[in-house]
Amino acid sequence: MQLNAKIPEGPIEKKWDQHRFNLKLVNPANKRKYTIIVVGTGLAGGAASATLAELGYNVKTFCFQDSPRRAHSIAAQGGINAAKNYQNDGDSIYRLFYDTVKGGDYRAREANVYRLAQISVNIIDQCAAQGVPFAREYGGVLANRSFGGAQVSRTFYARGQTGQQLLLGAYQALERQIGLGKVKMYPRTEMLDLIVIDGKARGIVTRNLITGALDTHLADAVVLASGGYGNVFFLSTNAKGSNATAIWRAHKRGALFGNPCFTQIHPTCIPVSGDYQSKLTLMSESLRNDGRIWVPKNPGDTRAPASIPEDERDYYLERRYPSFGNLVPRDVASRAAKAVCDEGRGVGPTRLGVYLDFSDAIRRLGKPAIAERYGNLFDMYERITGDDPYTVPMRIYPAIHYTMGGLWVDYNLMSTIPGMFVLGEANFSDHGANRLGASALMQGLADGYFIIPYTIGDYLASTKLERIDDAHAAVRDAERAASDRLNRLLQTNGSRTVDSFHRELGKIMWEHCGMARNASGLKGAIARIPELREQFHRDVRVSGTGSGLNQELEKAGRVADFFELAELMCRDALHREESCGGHFREEHQTPEGEARRDDDNFAYAAAWAWKGEGQAPELFKEPLQFNEVHLTQRSYK
Repeated sequence: MQLNAKIPEGPIEKKWDQHRFNLKLVNPANKRKYTIIVVGTGLAGGAASATLAELGYNVKTFCFQDSPRRAHSIAAQGGINAAKNYQNDGDSIYRLFYDTVKGGDYRAREANVYRLAQISVNIIDQCAAQGVPFAREYGGVLANRSFGGAQVSRTFYARGQTGQQLLLGAYQALERQIGLGKVKMYPRTEMLDLIVIDGKARGIVTRNLITGALDTHLADAVVLASGGYGNVFFLSTNAKGSNATAIWRAHKRGALFGNPCFTQIHPTCIPVSGDYQSKLTLMSESLRNDGRIWVPKNPGDTRAPASIPEDERDYYLERRYPSFGNLVPRDVASRAAKAVCDEGRGVGPTRLGVYLDFSDAIRRLGKPAIAERYGNLFDMYERITGDDPYTVPMRIYPAIHYTMGGLWVDYNLMSTIPGMFVLGEANFSDHGANRLGASALMQGLADGYFIIPYTIGDYLASTKLERIDDAHAAVRDAERAASDRLNRLLQTNGSRTVDSFHRELGKIMWEHCGMARNASGLKGAIARIPELREQFHRDVRVSGTGSGLNQELEKAGRVADFFELAELMCRDALHREESCGGHFREEHQTPEGEARRDDDNFAYAAAWAWKGEGQAPELFKEPLQFNEVHLTQRSYK
């Protein structure tokens, strides 16, 4: 297979505008003849559904939650980047582009990243017009704050609930189209397989999570916007329902999977407190604007933070990275936190934690100002931990958060299966080996509002699509395959719960494919995961039946996919003999402990093909060209 990213010719600042002009259009009367399936109703899926319906297409939208408002996009608290330069502090489209390529450790496609920076300025106008209540300065202009990996203030925010407010804007636009009859909404419905006919994506197989009924839905194109796969680690900041089934089933139908080992560790998470936990809680990166991160200078210091004098504290990020301080990118901050804890200087009951201290900011600005910026986050922290962060420093530690890998897509956001487009966190396209903070919301809305309406129209206008119905052999085969998978899980009748297997898999992944990886650990994981997967299919217990509400069956199907994905992630991490961004191979680091890339041998996107159960996947490479940003060792000092 020859990967063709379809990057337009011409200067980078003109590529998208020229490309849009060259794309074929579907006239308004003909749009009514096409049906598009959208899987997922977060920012990317909700924006895409609303926009495509507004243009005149017939849209069928699916989410496994009871409402689009429950999409995991609400958990993105801190803000959304845009190169508006309202602060007049030196920002520009090019600087946002540069920061994103550098922050991703030079493992992203330049053309996609520049387009994202271009579109960022339109996103803010769109959302403000929808009524999203962004914070404002005294004079009325929208406010900005800083985020990791940047030396300018370009992050727009709505207190600590930016994702929720942006999602409500997309949700209202989506509901309008539902009311007009242009969107048919399918809540509590999960995609179980992709229907591919004559090499093109033509529909999906779904399960109604209330009745258990399997259905097939046919269309002229399919859009997957189903989020990331961080829950492969069991403990993560993702909602418990977040899963990889939609993209994984598409992968097994022929869509290449790009950079699966590129997973992000978020540095500001409430630390693990016990084996009973089923998920972790994220504290927004925006807190690093005013909070200072420190640990005791001396190992084993168990005094209360207030009892540790200033000269016995190590503000290690400010010490190691004076230019960026506490606002270094997430991968850098996370590894630094792990390093000081490994030295025995961690805090809290488990000693796996560092302090995020707001005492200086409260003295400088006053408690009301801090409460106005972060009040809901402080309240959430106190409800979970019992500590008041206005008087006691927060304790934080890195945790699995975002996944930069995903299905491989070209410049048009189309996968290697014609007619199947992939948006937001479900694709691999924009963030390289490490996503900058406040860029997830930016990518989801750019993909949904401003890119897919153009590129999907070009596909429909230039592709001859045969009429199909439910009687087609490929439709029946896909439905039968989905039914067989469910029946296999129900009939196993083993002795162990789904969660017990998932937790064990997650521990393997965290220890061997988490914050730090090495060849020995990855080889061990690659040997252990298939054994555990075989045990899962031999000994898992799924109670109940398939004809009705059965959340254990839902979980079992998702965990079965996680087993296969986990093995691919470890294979990808083992083959990439370098450190870059969130992928830190212990064998490849500088004397100072920073990531050491190998641009001569690994300046490419890895795209993996499924070759069948029990078969090794096949690797394809998309070389990455850096014509605008000079390849150099990252430095935030």
